[in-house]
Amino acid sequence: MTVMKHLLGAAATFALTAGAALADPAIIYDLGGKFDKSFNEAAFAGAEKWAQETGGTYKELEMQSEAQREQALRSLAEDGANPIVMTGFAFGDVLNTVAPDFPDTKFAIIDMVVEQPNVKSVVFTEDQGSYLVGMMAGLASKTNTVGFIGGMDIPLIRRFGCGYAQGVKAVKPDATVILNMTGTTPAAWNDPVKGAELAKAQKSQGADVIYAAAGGTGVGVLQTAADEGILSIGVDSNQNYLHPGQVLTSMMKRVDNAVYGAFREGDAMTTGINVMDLKAGGVDYAMDDNNAKLVTPEMKAAVDAAAEKIKSGELVVHDYMTDNTCPAGSF
Repeated sequence: MTVMKHLLGAAATFALTAGAALADPAIIYDLGGKFDKSFNEAAFAGAEKWAQETGGTYKELEMQSEAQREQALRSLAEDGANPIVMTGFAFGDVLNTVAPDFPDTKFAIIDMVVEQPNVKSVVFTEDQGSYLVGMMAGLASKTNTVGFIGGMDIPLIRRFGCGYAQGVKAVKPDATVILNMTGTTPAAWNDPVKGAELAKAQKSQGADVIYAAAGGTGVGVLQTAADEGILSIGVDSNQNYLHPGQVLTSMMKRVDNAVYGAFREGDAMTTGINVMDLKAGGVDYAMDDNNAKLVTPEMKAAVDAAAEKIKSGELVVHDYMTDNTCPAGSF
């Protein structure tokens, strides 16, 4: 059974399950909670896979506010958890401060590079996966207009949007790609009402396929797209099941594999930068019974052909993070 740890209120009171092994691994979820049906939930799935396969236990924390990051991380390290996995770039500065104080503890951070000898930095090529779902959006669109709704306005999320726009333009050069971000603070990851509002606004501008890269906010985007009779694209986890027959596909960012791998390595975890690209299975698009009727064999063949070219290096997707520009539009 999973050893549960919760961060409660401003006092950040921690309760350890009696008799828990000091060498248990641990995971801290970013704001939005582990059941956000997206990024955090993918991380949870990886931890659960490890627990089910090994019979091991792990500690987990769900934060309630930004102010709790350092306290949460220090508490787990002091309790002897090893390794400790953090989901989200926002842990970067805190980890850079805390990691040197616990040289015998291994840490893994997802979506950020922290250059400390006891840290594994796991980064994904979201641009590559987004390119593939962008192609699918372009091929599926009947209005020649598609949308992108991001969460917090940061370069990482613009990388998603830029990759998506490149994929759209690759199959429909004259298509219009509408870009909206939910906000500029971490609250943007968990605002499904705002996501719904943005989805309605994009539909009013002609978008008939909308890609949401916004954590829990995306749930509102997908719901509204379904209500409005247009298609959506999920992110991070396979979200096709949320609205069967109305989610075109999902850009899967295999955070579950990153967490599972870190837990499997345990305190012998290899540190340094780990790039999980399309070739390494770090990103992909989702196909299942829920979207099978939406994706024609011709669409799938075109996307799969592009995927092979990306893997071989024949096709290079521009990465917004390299120079903060996007050849496919203003992102």
